[in-house]
Amino acid sequence: VVELASWLVVLVLVVVVVVVVVVVVVAAAVVVVVVVILVLEVEIVVAAIAVVVEVVVVVVAVVVVLVVIVAVVVVVVVVVVVVVAVAVVVTVVSVVVDFAVVY
Repeated sequence: VVELASWLVVLVLVVVVVVVVVVVVVAAAVVVVVVVILVLEVEIVVAAIAVVVEVVVVVVAVVVVLVVIVAVVVVVVVVVVVVVAVAVVVTVVSVVVDFAVVY
């Protein structure tokens, strides 16, 4: 159970790092768009904005997929922990009952 909990912590840390990286990338993309708007012509700005929008859509899709994967993994880990805990409790109770019946 402790090992599963440590894996869960690592998983959460990985998700946090991914989210931070995505936020930084989006912020950098916004800065690039602003600089492009200030420096270059309107046609290039429109093209750049289209590219940035496509990149943001892809990044958001990847983040959503990662979040779904993490959620599924967390649910599986929780189910496994609950099943193991129930199995341990059932085993302990049956041993105690057997012991009580024998003696």
